[in-house]
Formats: sequence, C-alpha cells, structure tokens
Amino acid sequence: MAVLGLGLAALGRPGYMTLKHRDDFASLDPASMQAQAHAVLDAAFAGGIRHLDTARSYGKAEAFVRAWLQSRGHQGVFVSSKWGYRYTANWQSNVSVHEVKDHSLSHLESQWLESKAILGDALGVYQVHSATLESGVLKNEAVLDRLAALRDGGMPMGLSVTGPRQGEVIDTAIAIERGGKRLFDWVQATWNVLEPSAGPALTRAKERGLHTIAKEGMANGRLAERGQLKPWLELSRKAGSAPDALALAVALQQPFLDVVLSGAATVEQLRSNLNAMQVQPGALDLSALVIAPDDYWAKRSRLAWT
Repeated sequence: MAVLGLGLAALGRPGYMTLKHRDDFASLDPASMQAQAHAVLDAAFAGGIRHLDTARSYGKAEAFVRAWLQSRGHQGVFVSSKWGYRYTANWQSNVSVHEVKDHSLSHLESQWLESKAILGDALGVYQVHSATLESGVLKNEAVLDRLAALRDGGMPMGLSVTGPRQGEVIDTAIAIERGGKRLFDWVQATWNVLEPSAGPALTRAKERGLHTIAKEGMANGRLAERGQLKPWLELSRKAGSAPDALALAVALQQPFLDVVLSGAATVEQLRSNLNAMQVQPGALDLSALVIAPDDYWAKRSRLAWT
C-alpha cells in the first residue's frame, strides 16, 4: 500500500486552482501563510507523513519547508522539488498569469541552484515540472545531459507529468538512458477517480523500478465536500467516509503507487485527509465517475485561481 505525502502547491502562494482556495486562509500575508504552512506540516508529521513535495513555482513553499525543518529539527523527512515553471504572480492572487513554463537549459541551471541553496541536504529528488511531449523537454539533449550530470553527482532525477497524454510522456521518459542507466528514478502523475488514465503507464514505470507519486488525488477540490459532485458525495456517504478521505484511500490502494499526495491547506483538511489511511474502500464501482482525459483536462484548465 502506498503512503500519504503532502504537496505544498496550495500552501506556498496566495493563489492556486483548488476550489475556494482563498477561503482557507485568514490572511495572505507571507508571515501568516508561513505560520499556517508550519501548522499543517506539524499536523502532517504528527500523522506520520514524511514525504513533502514542492516546486520552485510554489511561491515561498521551499522556503517555508526549510524554515520548518530548521525550527523543528525533524529527521527522516524526504523532500521532492521541481524545476520548469517560473512563479510570476508576485504574491498576488488576482493576476491573469501565475506561472510560466520554461524547460530551457538556462532555466534548469538557475532553478537548480535556487532549490539546492534553499533546501540543501533535505532535497531528495529533483523533478522536471509538468513534462509534456509538446514542451520538448524530453528531446532536449542539453537538458537531458545536464540532468544526467546531476544524477551522476548524487541527486536522483524525476519528472511530473500533466495533461491527457500523461501515459505517453511516462513511457517516453522511462525509456531515456544516459551513460547506460535510466535517467529518471521517480515519476509523478495526476491520478484520481475522475482521471485514472495514467494507471497503466505508472504500472509499467513501477515494474521498471521507478518510484511513483500521485498528485491531485482530490482533483483540485472537486472530490472534496466543497466540490459538490453529487454522485461522489453519495458514494462516500454509502461508504461511511468523508469524500476527501475516500478519494485518497482509493489512490492509496493502487498497487502502482508509492506515494499519494494530500494537497491540504488547513490543519482540519490535513487531519481529514489522514483518515484515508484507515478507510477500506473495498470493491467500489467507480466507472461512472471516470471522465475522458481530454474533457477532464479541458475542465481543469478552466478552473479559477483563487
């Protein structure tokens, strides 16, 4: 069974595409957001979570994690981070563009130095952020060579994938080798009961020895109570579980997953998410909930950043 981790996309910046994200914060002042992030991290650690996932584009998330680790002195925490997006919102939540993708070699170089300077030895794996076939990053020889050099220097490499062709990207990535060894040891993909299409490719990755991470297990809040997805809410009530815990519990039971990320932004959400480790979903028929990948990702692209 997979373990629960914590993703900090919703905790490190004032704007994110989780439904009603703004309602989760009393204040968007950086100091207040850091205090809230630390409270969630404390609850996560107390609940047994040891894998934290962040990114250069998650605002101050890497810095929040560093400050938390320094103040608490926790051992055994594993941090994954990502490069490839530049945060552009300047701590605003009502801008038209919050982040810009850039998979160039120069951007890798600059963001690697930033992440390493902030996280230091806590950084356990460095991932390409939202790799797609269209971005060309998996065919950029200079970038791949640099990632291989980082790998050979002791930093495990990974990638996160996004969009309706996640499976193709995963299969492309796991076939890439440098120096007679595979380049990527980790892969992170969206997997939830609405969008499970990456499952077969994640299975192939797992069979090849890669570590696998599921993100967006609650579909950006659509599978939480606030998502008001009636068929899912009815199913969770029949199962005797809060909808968020059930969504994560289903993901935790997938044999091709190692880590399932909670995206909690409050202590209350995190504690509810932790119940997923006790929920036994059983043989649920989820087929009626599945959305065609093109439709799922089209709807996701229209979610408001709040």
